[in-house]
Formats: sequence, C-alpha cells, structure tokens
Amino acid sequence: MANKGPSYGLSRQVQDKIDSKYDPELEQILVEWISRQCGSGVGKPEPGKQGFQAWLKDGCVLSELINSLFAGEKPVKKIQSSPMAFKQMEQISQFLNAAEKYGVTKTDMFQTVDLWEGKDLAAVQRTLSALGSLAVTKDEGTYKGDPNWFFKKAQENKRDFSDEQLKAGKNVIGLQMGSNKGASQEGMSYGRPRQIL
Repeated sequence: MANKGPSYGLSRQVQDKIDSKYDPELEQILVEWISRQCGSGVGKPEPGKQGFQAWLKDGCVLSELINSLFAGEKPVKKIQSSPMAFKQMEQISQFLNAAEKYGVTKTDMFQTVDLWEGKDLAAVQRTLSALGSLAVTKDEGTYKGDPNWFFKKAQENKRDFSDEQLKAGKNVIGLQMGSNKGASQEGMSYGRPRQIL
C-alpha cells in the first residue's frame, strides 16, 4: 500500500462504496471476542479501521484465534511474527485454510490482500463474524464470549415419515395445485364483440 497513490474517478467511487460497508460497532464486538478468546496476550487495537487492520495484519492474532477454537490438535502449527510481507501473508493464508477446515464457507472468506493491503476490511469482518457464528453453533465448549454476539446458524431438522404417512400425503391436494371450486368462464366477456361491416 506504500507504493499506491490516491485513486480518482470510478476507482475512487468503488473504493468508497467498499469502505462504507465497514461497521465500527461490529469492530468493537469482534475485538472484544478475539481478546476474550485468545487472552490478554493479543492486546487490543487502536479504535478505527487502520488500528483494526494493523492489529490483524501480520496474521498472528488470527492464527491464535483459530487455534483457540480447536479443542484437540491445533491447525496452525507455527505462529511467529515477522516484518517480512510474504511471511505475514503466509500466516494469514494459514488462518484462512484453518477457518475453511473449521467450516467457514468459501463465499464468507476474505482474500489475503483484503486485510494486508486494507482493500476490503468489511470482508475481514464478514469472515470473522461467520467464524464466530460457527463457533456458537457448534457449541463444543471452546467458544469464550457472549453467545448473543453472533447468530446461530440453521441446523438440520431431519424428519422420518412412516409409509402410512407418506401414502396419506398423496391423497391430499396441495394448495399449489389450486382449486376452482366448480367455477367456469361462463358469462365472462373481454372487450367489445367483433364488428362486421
């Protein structure tokens, strides 16, 4: 981001629209959750977008977070801070792989550059929210936060019907089929009759 100058025109409009999706209230919830989940060792960022990005940029906090959600073997083996850009990006990608292994869908994931270059921090928030929702839903005892911070994901509600219930259901006419209750088009006319001259 150091070599990137200001954007103008359409690029500026697009970046402004992306920036407007960033939620400061969600930032506070995520910071509080990550601090509780990982302990005081991760610290807290400066308030605001830049502080949030700088806190997560090297990938160490994210790796600590994902490791804290696994009860057994930890998915990110080596967590070490490095000033080198490619090492920081590698740490972020390890977090993303572990989050996918945990169950976060690919559509909820951010790209490494979204965080590292600060292009789309709203996407980072979406990924962390999805991770929190998954942790609350799984309820494995590893989640350390207020369960009301994230919504529970829908779970399977499988139903088993007996053969008699299935046969009885075939005799019912569904409302999608419609019913005219004996109505007909008799007496209906549209417009004037054809005039023959």
